[in-house]
Amino acid sequence: MSDTTNNDGKKPLGLRGATVRQKFSHGRTKNVVVERKNKRVFTPKPAGSGGKPGGQKAAGSYLSDVEMARRKKALEAARAMETERAAKELAQSEAREGERVKRRAEKDAAVREVEEAKIRAERLAEEAKEKAEAEAAETKANKKSVSGAARPKLRTPTPANAADPAEAQVAGARAEAGRVAPNKNLKPAAKPADDRNKQTRNTKGGGNDRRRSGKLTINQALGGGGNRQRSMAAIKRRQARDKRKMMGGPIEHEKVYRDVQVPDAITVQELANRMTERVAEVVKALMNNGIMATQNQTIDHETAQLIVEEFGHKVVRVSDAAVEDILASESEADEVNLQTRPPVITIMGHVDHGKTSLLDAIRKTNVVKGEAGGITQHIGAYQIKLDSGEVMSFLDTPGHAAFTSMRSRGAQVTDIVVLVVAADDSVMPQTIEAINHAHAAEVPLIVAINKMDREGADATRVRTELLQHNVVVEAMSGDVLDVEVSAITGQGLDKLLENIALQAELLELKANPDRPAEGAVIEAKLDVGRGPVATVLVQKGTLKRGDIFVVGEQWGKVRALIDDQGNRIEEAGPSVPVEVLGLNGSPEAGDVLNVVPDEARAREIAEYRAHVAKDKKAAAGAGVSLDQLLANAKADQSVSELPIVLKADVQGSAEAIVQACEKIGNDEVRVRVLHSGVGAITESDVTLAEASGAPIIGFNVRANSQARNTANQKGVEIRYYSIIYDLVDDIKAAASGLLSPEVKETFIGYAKIKEVFKITGTGKIAGCEVTEGVARRSAGVRLLRDNVVIHEGKLKTLKRHKDEVKEVQSGQECGMAFENYEDIRADDVIEIFTTEELERSL
Repeated sequence: MSDTTNNDGKKPLGLRGATVRQKFSHGRTKNVVVERKNKRVFTPKPAGSGGKPGGQKAAGSYLSDVEMARRKKALEAARAMETERAAKELAQSEAREGERVKRRAEKDAAVREVEEAKIRAERLAEEAKEKAEAEAAETKANKKSVSGAARPKLRTPTPANAADPAEAQVAGARAEAGRVAPNKNLKPAAKPADDRNKQTRNTKGGGNDRRRSGKLTINQALGGGGNRQRSMAAIKRRQARDKRKMMGGPIEHEKVYRDVQVPDAITVQELANRMTERVAEVVKALMNNGIMATQNQTIDHETAQLIVEEFGHKVVRVSDAAVEDILASESEADEVNLQTRPPVITIMGHVDHGKTSLLDAIRKTNVVKGEAGGITQHIGAYQIKLDSGEVMSFLDTPGHAAFTSMRSRGAQVTDIVVLVVAADDSVMPQTIEAINHAHAAEVPLIVAINKMDREGADATRVRTELLQHNVVVEAMSGDVLDVEVSAITGQGLDKLLENIALQAELLELKANPDRPAEGAVIEAKLDVGRGPVATVLVQKGTLKRGDIFVVGEQWGKVRALIDDQGNRIEEAGPSVPVEVLGLNGSPEAGDVLNVVPDEARAREIAEYRAHVAKDKKAAAGAGVSLDQLLANAKADQSVSELPIVLKADVQGSAEAIVQACEKIGNDEVRVRVLHSGVGAITESDVTLAEASGAPIIGFNVRANSQARNTANQKGVEIRYYSIIYDLVDDIKAAASGLLSPEVKETFIGYAKIKEVFKITGTGKIAGCEVTEGVARRSAGVRLLRDNVVIHEGKLKTLKRHKDEVKEVQSGQECGMAFENYEDIRADDVIEIFTTEELERSL
């Protein structure tokens, strides 16, 4: 390789002897020679080189004149730009500092102006006061009254109404100083630098629009008293914004830690609102704890407590039952608020002992005439005003055995129980039950011995039989009042009412009518035109039209109040029975009605109660083990069920019928009420009955046209009843039809086998002699060997000689063959019997 130099004075590159083997895919290789370039070192040319190639040194290369000039020019330009940038930054910094100083000076000037205006206003106010005192002294000396026109001068009139310009100026300054600068430490915020040139415009009245300006001037303080100005809160906010701008960033506020009420279940959004935290932060905290939840999802109390403590707040446990705290009864111990209330009397006794007739005689009405079957099947509430002016509330309960719950409710809400006993029938099962209800409720008892006008009436017998049940009347030296009455002739009615009034006076019945109402639901029904209707006996307070109330799992607003005469009233006090309209659903008979402050609270309580009832129903079947489930399933296989769908007119009747149906049945059959409700029969009831193969029972209700058409198309049976006797008897008869019939056996004869013959194509034939009774072809037979039954079946053939006969009398010989059995021997005994199936009933 040549060592000579090129024309430009540079030494050519040389090659070293290094050879490198390159490897490629698929086993391919290649040998290459590696070139190594020497490092170029650029140094300035010496002064005497003249740029010729011969003047270059072997140690490195030199830059050309053109390249050197170009690089020097670039370096000078960069230095100039850096100097310009530094000067610009310095100017901007000085401008910002000047602006900051200017703002501070403006604020200080504004404060000084306010202080000067305040001092000037105080000086002028003192001068005006001295002048006013001098005028007052002069007026007093002249014994002249101060006119109405002079009084505004003494009260420092406003600038708009003042007659003296000086006084107007003083009053305006004082008002402005009092509104804008009540505190010496208050510093009104100045406008930013870019808004200094934007001056506020004068209003039509000559003042400035201080609503949009935080800067106070002397002209504003002295002459702008008639216009609105910025509030103190707005000024403070503006000052805080300016302070943040001057400090160069937002100011960290101290976090407020709160007491957070956490119920048993709460949504994420509600929890964030109670903590005053952002929802996103709460969701992030849940995710950090491994819980993926959105803002609308519900979390339990433990999870919510963990999140609240993580944010530093304090947890306050609140139970769901706390929603009912408002229903706590108010104390009525203060006798100042208590007033005498009418007594509540419940008429109880056995069926057909004349309870309703006795009440009709007192009310001078005829309720019995309108009752189906002549018996009471609903609980009734009435209020009676006697000739003496006294008011009494009566509850009439049914006497049928199925209405136990109604009688129990009547005894729980009453003050006095009137036990009606027929003089010709004496003490009966429901009479004993009524006595037990009265003793359980711990209410006084009055015995009314009814039907004294009939032949065979024996009041002494009634009193004697009552002794067996711890009821000792006054005639037998006891403490229980008794009256002999007759609902037909009116005998003893006045004495009965007198005894009731005497007993009520001894009880000293009082209540507070000024508190929120509280009452008991006596009966509930679903009216087609009026919706859910509840008969309520008000026990405490006064129920008014428009009150918001909650009753059981339902709530509502009192839309109308109807008394026992059918008249609309505005309010109902203690011991007054009324019908309440305005419920959102039909309540259960026996529920308690409470008036609450607002609709939200009523809805919350009703939802909580419905949730609790749902949990109880779910928990009823949750505690069953697998073995118990299998045992129940096995037991149900041997039990036949009669499903029914029940609709009644009132809640109490439906409850009584369901209880009566549950008592029907035994170990083999039972009645199952799929659905019971109040109101007319609808299409949904027909669909349920058709799916389960059940009949529909309507008690004092009817099916609408759509339900009738659907029932006819699907073949669903609908039965209507108005008397509970007939309903219970028909259900009992239908359930009896599910019972397996009873099989009765009757022995009709015996035969002894003497010889066994084997006939080809026929099998074994037993040659027998009928030793007792008769042998019949259609009867059943048993084969006895050594007095042990080895076969039971039927005869295939019965012949006498060669003829097939129906029966063979005792002492005659015959031939017998068994169906599907040939293991017969001589000396075996054949027992002949007949079976009869007998129907069973419950």
